[in-house]
Amino acid sequence: MNSTQIKHSLRAARRALSPGLRCFSGGEVTEDVPEWSAGSPHLAEEASLYVHWPYCLRRCSYCNFNKYIPKQNNDDIMTKCLQRETETLLQLSQVSCITSVFFGGGTPSLAHPSTIAAVLESVSRQVNLSHDAEVTLEVNPTPVGMSKLEDYCRAGVNRFSIGVQSLQDEHLKSLGRDHTSHEALQTIGEARRLCPGRVSVDVMFGRPKQTVESWGTELSELLRVCDDHVSLYQLTLERGTQLFKQVQSGCVTVPAEDVTAEMYQCARKTLHQRGFHQYEVSNFTRRNSVSHHNMSYWRGKQYIGVGPGAHGRFVPLGEGGVVREARTQTLEPDVWIREVQQRGHGTRRRIQLGHLELLEEVLVMGLRMTKGISHKHWELFSPTQGLHKVFGASVDVQELLQSGQLILDDRGLRCSWDGLALLDSILPALLVELERQTLQMPHTQFADGQTKTISNPR
Repeated sequence: MNSTQIKHSLRAARRALSPGLRCFSGGEVTEDVPEWSAGSPHLAEEASLYVHWPYCLRRCSYCNFNKYIPKQNNDDIMTKCLQRETETLLQLSQVSCITSVFFGGGTPSLAHPSTIAAVLESVSRQVNLSHDAEVTLEVNPTPVGMSKLEDYCRAGVNRFSIGVQSLQDEHLKSLGRDHTSHEALQTIGEARRLCPGRVSVDVMFGRPKQTVESWGTELSELLRVCDDHVSLYQLTLERGTQLFKQVQSGCVTVPAEDVTAEMYQCARKTLHQRGFHQYEVSNFTRRNSVSHHNMSYWRGKQYIGVGPGAHGRFVPLGEGGVVREARTQTLEPDVWIREVQQRGHGTRRRIQLGHLELLEEVLVMGLRMTKGISHKHWELFSPTQGLHKVFGASVDVQELLQSGQLILDDRGLRCSWDGLALLDSILPALLVELERQTLQMPHTQFADGQTKTISNPR
């Protein structure tokens, strides 16, 4: 591959890796395409819902997410606008069932429990939200956050994701976190009491001053008290953040790339020894306590994003849409509020996803899972071009198969144990081959039996 192909492939991979968090652009489709983009009829009828609470009390030194320090208490108006946008987008999507709800941020544990209840009530008025649907709330493990956990459960939350990040108080302070390790452990205990088996903890590695040895000790301590789900995140230096500037100036150093790679492998082995099964690049579970909401992302299902800066992927059937769109809501809370009040939603950007763009997302997201992509799942989105046909003849892909990093067999396409740790370096070859094969096929037969000409989406 030449440098241009690699650059294009990496850009396509990056833009799909973080649904609901980072925006990406896809090519526009110039001709109508049937509603195959939803994958299959039942996929068009259901979606997951992401609700973004944009406020934090302070900004962490490493964070570049869409978050704001509130100037005043506007909980009432935020609640009404979240309700209204939820109703509007559900009507546009025409889905009949919401399979999961995730309240993220920002710091959604700053929201009043009545806000959570109000949004869930709005969902239930519009569509089916079963009593056992997974409803997750991200929690900042401060005393204030912990004090509201029981009220959140009464409001309808049945799963907590706790942003522990570190059990080293010195590291928490340098990261700009406003909790202590003791408070994090207390919050985990209270959450487990309220939602046993449905508490996830987030922990970060690759932090300044962190070593492989200290990381192993810290993770072992956490595993003694955590519940059945752990999410690992490698610290990423994001341009424009305080930590990025500190590292650039030489005031702070972070572990080298080979050290963070060793930390990741150390964590995988430690978690496996403690009975955790890795089911995705960053996620580990015992007793099958997987994140059903995130699974819907990785399986290429529809999701609706509500709130400032939220992202969605759904077919707007209510407007006569026939292809899946990538939607981004207005970032700034004050502007978003005005737009919701004026027209019912704050959608700032809509991009139709062409055949290639959708398959790119299915590929990139699906390979994050240890099970990878089954032939049956791929055929939902590519009924005439199977995995063997798309990737089987590629020299670059054959090298990955022969090296043992990638597996293509009767089960489907997936990374090996070693390959999963190298996913970012594996994806470029796959994405280049996917583009080559897709653009060589001017006609594609869709799941509804129709045949259409797809214009080059680039």
